Amino acid sequence: MLNLISILIGLIALVPAMVAFLPLFGWLYWFILPIAVVGLGIGVLSSGNAGRNLNLVVLLVGLARLVIGHGIF
Repeated sequence: MLNLISILIGLIALVPAMVAFLPLFGWLYWFILPIAVVGLGIGVLSSGNAGRNLNLVVLLVGLARLVIGHGIF
């Protein structure tokens, strides 16, 4: 059950992350990353790996995008 919740949170974070990947929308990751961290925490507590891995990918891509865009772009 926790894995399903984690996957749902990951999908909720993934949709705006795809929009934020466009130029000049990198600042959206400041709102997406906390959602992915919550999903990652729930995914760690579950017995499955899918939710944890999904949130981890969203988190790593978001952090890389923030570093490349200097936190703004």
